[in-house]
Amino acid sequence: MARLKVVQKKSAIGTKPQHRETLRTLGLKRIGDIVVKEDRPEIRGMVKAVDHLVTVEEVD
Repeated sequence: MARLKVVQKKSAIGTKPQHRETLRTLGLKRIGDIVVKEDRPEIRGMVKAVDHLVTVEEVD
């Protein structure tokens, strides 16, 4: 199954509380944090909600 590498590129300061919660749920705490998650619709939805704060790439 494919996996997604999610990297936080921008700070969550000044963003909506929902966006901060989404970052926390993904496991991102600070700029430069990297998490690898399963490629599922739930994760894709969370990433789309905070796409202005993170970058995503697929890994095998």
